[in-house]
Amino acid sequence: MTITQTPVAEAVRLTGARRVYGGGDQAVVALDDLTLGFAPGTFTAIMGPSGSGKSTLLQCAAGLDRLTAGTVHLGGVDLGALNEQRRTVLRRDRIGFVFQAFNLVASLTAAQNVELPLRLAGRRPAAAAVRAALAEVGLADRAGHRPSELSGGQQQRVAIARALITRPEVVFADEPTGALDTAASREVLGLLRAAVDGHGQTVVMVTHDPVAASYADEVVFLRDGRIADRLGGPAGLPGRAEQIAALMTRLEQR
Repeated sequence: MTITQTPVAEAVRLTGARRVYGGGDQAVVALDDLTLGFAPGTFTAIMGPSGSGKSTLLQCAAGLDRLTAGTVHLGGVDLGALNEQRRTVLRRDRIGFVFQAFNLVASLTAAQNVELPLRLAGRRPAAAAVRAALAEVGLADRAGHRPSELSGGQQQRVAIARALITRPEVVFADEPTGALDTAASREVLGLLRAAVDGHGQTVVMVTHDPVAASYADEVVFLRDGRIADRLGGPAGLPGRAEQIAALMTRLEQR
């Protein structure tokens, strides 16, 4: 069956997004009539206090969770109109994921982990493409190493190569630097920034770290499942991390 798609100017758009967990007196509203779009070729950071809806937004936008009400469109496809099988295929073919926990397969080499999305899609990975993906994240000489033989930063770089090898429409990153030291975090954030600037990739990143958020083109602040504030401006601008931290502090004090 062909997926119906309409041309749009945004890579992902949530419209009137509402997600409620539980019912009655125990109901928890994680997203509350939220409308937000992500333009192609941009890097957006999502921030907010604990319980603000950051992870729920990412999961619903990526088709990992279903909205209670509202819509999510990925490249013009209404995710709510797809059954689970078609959503799985769409995620595999058109979305990349980078998680805090790396999620590499321990028994596979770095090269085999990078190949995995293509193999799962029934495609034969080109060895040159895998080598190029690893070279792009600075791991050309680690292709035969397993995750246990790599540092945390190197494992996350393998995860980024795996996410990007299919040239997905969107990469969703959930606290990608949460388990890394400062130097490794900068490397990973630089790679995500380079994917946007060099390949026109769309990146949506959930983070609690103002320094990580400073790499983004825009920072969207959530509170109680709603957009509480937004900050645009050039990524990497001097003092930007401090500005983001100040906005977060004010948000947490409301």
